[in-house]
Amino acid sequence: MLVREQIEKLEGQILSPYASLSSKSRGRERDEPPCQYRTDYQRDRDRIIHCKAFRRLKHKTQVFLSPEGDHYRTRLTHTLEVSQIARTIARALRLNEDLTEAISLGHDLGHTPFGHAGERALNDVVDGGFRHYEQSVRVVEYLEKDGKGLNLTWEVRDGILHHTCDQHAETLEGRIVRVSDRIAYINHDIDDAIRAGVLSENDIPKDIREILGENRSTRIDTLVSSIVENSMDKNEICMDPDVSQAFDNLRDFMFEAVYKNPVAKGGESKVDGLIKRVFAYFIKNPSHLPDEYKNIAEKEGIQRAACDYIAGMTDNYLLDVYHHLFIPRSWEVKGINFTG
Repeated sequence: MLVREQIEKLEGQILSPYASLSSKSRGRERDEPPCQYRTDYQRDRDRIIHCKAFRRLKHKTQVFLSPEGDHYRTRLTHTLEVSQIARTIARALRLNEDLTEAISLGHDLGHTPFGHAGERALNDVVDGGFRHYEQSVRVVEYLEKDGKGLNLTWEVRDGILHHTCDQHAETLEGRIVRVSDRIAYINHDIDDAIRAGVLSENDIPKDIREILGENRSTRIDTLVSSIVENSMDKNEICMDPDVSQAFDNLRDFMFEAVYKNPVAKGGESKVDGLIKRVFAYFIKNPSHLPDEYKNIAEKEGIQRAACDYIAGMTDNYLLDVYHHLFIPRSWEVKGINFTG
C-alpha cells in the first residue's frame, strides 16, 4: 500500500463523518496521476505555497498603507494567521486539516495591491465589478504557471471562492476558513491599530470585552472555543449566540474606529486615483502590457488583461509602474542631471 493510500485509509478511520475525505474529492479539472506520498489536498497546499502569487502576498497591504515598522501585518502574515486558526478548529472537530490549510493559504491570492482600497478602485472601473475572491479562483485556475493554472481540486477552489461572499462553501472545511478569516483580521487589525496609536484596548466597548476578553489572545481563544464547543459532531460551523453577537458588534466597532478612520485610512484616496489612472493607461495602450497579458487581451479583452495585471501587482511594483508611466524621469547632459 502506498503512503498516500495509508493516509487516505487513516482519514476514513479517524476523521468525523462530516469531514471531506481526500479519497472522496470531486477531483481536478484535468486528470493527473496521483502522488505516491501526498493526498490531493496536500498537493494543493504545496502548489499554493510554491506559486508566484503566494510569494507576492508579503508585499501587499493588509490594512495600513505603507506603515513605518516591521511588525504590521501584510497580506501574507494575515494568510498565515488564518491558516493557524483554521487548522486549530479543523483538528479539534476532526475535519480535514490538509483541505482547511490549502483553502486558507489560497484564499487571498487574488487580492489587489493596497488592500481593500485597491479592490474598490478596480471594482469601480472593471465592467461587472471586481471581487478578490473571484480573482483568487482565477489565479489558481488560469493565471498561474503561464496560463495553465494550478489545477487544484474542486473542494479547494470552492472554499477559496466562498470564503467571503454571500454563499457558503460546500465543505465544512471551507466554512471554517470563512470564520477564521474574520477572527484573524479583526483581531490582528486591533493589534495593528493599537501599535499605530489609532485606538487602545479600553476603547473597545465594555460589553464586548466582558464576553470576548480583554486582549487579542483571549478573544481568539474565546471565539475558537465557542466554535469547537458548538460545532462538535454537527454538520455545521457555529458559535454560541452571545459570542456570535459580541463578535458582530466588535466588527461593527472596528469599521467605525479603524476601517473608516481618517487617520488610519487617509491615504486610500490616493490609491484610488493611482490604480484608476494606471488602469486607464493600459486600456488606451494595450501594446504596453507584458506579453502574457497581451495574450489575455487577445482572448478575453483588454479590460480583463489590465485587471489581471494590476490585481497581481505588489504595492511597490504598482508605485514603480505609476512612476514609470507618469512621473518625469531624470536625464543627463555633460554630467549634469536634469528632470524632464
